[in-house]
Amino acid sequence: MTTEESSLLRPTDAEDATSLKYMLTLAAPMVVTTLSFTIMQFVDRFMVSRLGTDALAAILPAAFVSFLPSSFAMGAMTSLSTFVSQSLGRGEKEECSSYFWQTIWMGIVYFVAAVVIMWPSAAWMFRMMGQPESIIPMEVIYLRITLYAHLVAVVNWSCNQFFMGIHRPVITMCSSFCGQIVNVGANYLLIFGKFGFPAMGIAGAGWGTFIGITVTAGLNMAVFLSGNTARDFKSRSWLGLNLRKMNDLLKVGLPAGFGLMANVAFWGIILIGLMGRHGKEVLAATSAVLSYGSLSVMPVIGIGTALSAAVGKSIGQGRKELAARQTSVCLRIGLIYMGSVGLCFFLFRNQLMRFWSDEPGVIKVGANILICAACYQVFHAVRIIYAGSLRGAGDTLWLAVASALGEALILGVGGWLAARLLPSWGYMGPWVAAAASIAAVGWANGRRFKSNLWMKIDLFKRPAPVVPVQDEGVVE
Repeated sequence: MTTEESSLLRPTDAEDATSLKYMLTLAAPMVVTTLSFTIMQFVDRFMVSRLGTDALAAILPAAFVSFLPSSFAMGAMTSLSTFVSQSLGRGEKEECSSYFWQTIWMGIVYFVAAVVIMWPSAAWMFRMMGQPESIIPMEVIYLRITLYAHLVAVVNWSCNQFFMGIHRPVITMCSSFCGQIVNVGANYLLIFGKFGFPAMGIAGAGWGTFIGITVTAGLNMAVFLSGNTARDFKSRSWLGLNLRKMNDLLKVGLPAGFGLMANVAFWGIILIGLMGRHGKEVLAATSAVLSYGSLSVMPVIGIGTALSAAVGKSIGQGRKELAARQTSVCLRIGLIYMGSVGLCFFLFRNQLMRFWSDEPGVIKVGANILICAACYQVFHAVRIIYAGSLRGAGDTLWLAVASALGEALILGVGGWLAARLLPSWGYMGPWVAAAASIAAVGWANGRRFKSNLWMKIDLFKRPAPVVPVQDEGVVE
């Protein structure tokens, strides 16, 4: 049996794994999944905004705080796709399921610890962030509910990486769609108290998210534990603890987790910290630009996720030169797309800002920031695509170091220095630092990939057993 029988591709399509058709077929479900999730978040925030300014002001910081532990877990779990895809390429399907279960057990333990720590300290954290006392109770309620949701989300994140690793991303796309529809419906019922349900306000948004994630998790696990997946990958037979596999996953996943958490943390500083000192107009414009940025980059993130699985499988098959060609194909797609986005940001910057606000000050500030955002779009594509390829090879330590240095030194320290030493730059100083950070990390990832050092990584290499040498003496 060939490994292509596990793929969403027909054998005729799978003959050229470097073709544009192959990569787009693999990436399309992940692109749709990431885009739909972003749109769902937009709808959620729009519903909460109907409750008033306090509720809208509360949900953004609360979502940011809750996403900090999640970002670490999501980054760490990307190692699952790496090991699953390489195991698939090696023809070791049972190993794919075993790695999946190790991720589940570790993720549950991690989030139990997160709930124990963050539940009692929620109010203290928001006070330390300088949040207004009037909205802290709402922030605490939303944060605590989403912490429960993250316990269930472990299943979804693990399933996403598993099904991507075995080249069946359509499964997670369909389950995510169902969960997001349920989420929007539950939000409508619980936030506003429709059809006899209690009006729970911002708590309804939290419980709606919990219900949607639970539905998605149930659908994902139903597919994982039944049908072809159970037959081909023995998904119900390999759920025991395996410390060696846990160690494998952590060695590759921990750097990725720290890298993503640092990324989220420093961009949170830009959103909540450095921009806030310039007034509400700048903060509102920054929120709008970041919303556009999140939406525009999601297709490339989907392509990068698919590339990680494709590269992992090619490496597992011993075809590393194939992985290099797959990266080249995805890079061309990413550059064309993000280049077009940057051009739209520049040409239609005023129209884009009018969608969010009719205040001239907000429109003017946002239009200026969109010029800066337009400049770094192609660098963002380079950063994400090369990161996806290096992640598929298991080169996550490099990615974590490059990302942390770029964001801590250029975005964090550079943004702070720009605000302090170049006051004439105003709100644009931190944004210039953000653009420089993305460009620098993109350049560094590209240099790392072209060095071919990732080709020397062997995730499945084990120490050779020590064979005792018996001294038979010398016969004279």
